Amino acid sequence: MQTPSVNQLLDFSNKIILVTGASRGIGAGTAKRFAEAGASVAVHYRSGAEEAAAIVTDITANGGSAHAFPCELTTEAGVASLMDAVVSHFGGLDILVNNAGIFPVSTIKDMALADWQQMMAVNTDSIFLCTREAAAHMKGKGGAIINIASIAGMNAGPEHAHYNSSKAAVLMFTQSAAQEFGPVGIRVNAVSPGVIGRDGIRGAWPDGVARWEAKAPLGRMGTPMDIADACLFLASPAASFITGANLPVEGGIMATPIY
Repeated sequence: MQTPSVNQLLDFSNKIILVTGASRGIGAGTAKRFAEAGASVAVHYRSGAEEAAAIVTDITANGGSAHAFPCELTTEAGVASLMDAVVSHFGGLDILVNNAGIFPVSTIKDMALADWQQMMAVNTDSIFLCTREAAAHMKGKGGAIINIASIAGMNAGPEHAHYNSSKAAVLMFTQSAAQEFGPVGIRVNAVSPGVIGRDGIRGAWPDGVARWEAKAPLGRMGTPMDIADACLFLASPAASFITGANLPVEGGIMATPIY
């Protein structure tokens, strides 16, 4: 295998990427970052049509290539149609970032079965379906799949039993998928964000933000671009011998003492 030059490592020209949940937050940042690196970007959204359109406009205004695709990711037919639409529009698919997810809060005693099932459908079923369908299009030419997990999948907390469980499942699914798809040249990895800053988070969760910034070795919350850059690395030739891995991007919080 020919070793790419340093200048080629983060060059995604002629690559096609699908980012799910790309109308805001981590997904939007990831879509923009890959476009900046030269990729053609499929911007998936479920309900944020205006926001997704704004991401596409921003990318194309800066000379990039992007198109928005609506889809309900918890249905087999919907995901199959999404993948077909992306491949039809761009001519292929090289990279998938499974970012779409939800983050409701509930104690176990107050949690309805429907709450648990919705969490699993959005956070795990969608990743299974998107991975299965994307891999079918990548088979024979290789590709990269990156699942956005969470440090909550490795470190449980109260009022997040369903979220913690869904993200732990994502981590195990990532390892299993890496084993299955490695022989056909598809690498599958995960990124586990810590607390990522967003509009209004300091007002909504002042005590939590203060605790995080006091304890995290780097002394700050993350940004969507911190996660986007991790995805960029894992999708690049710089990570060509990395699969089945989980990359925590959390400012060192998991390395702090628990006692």
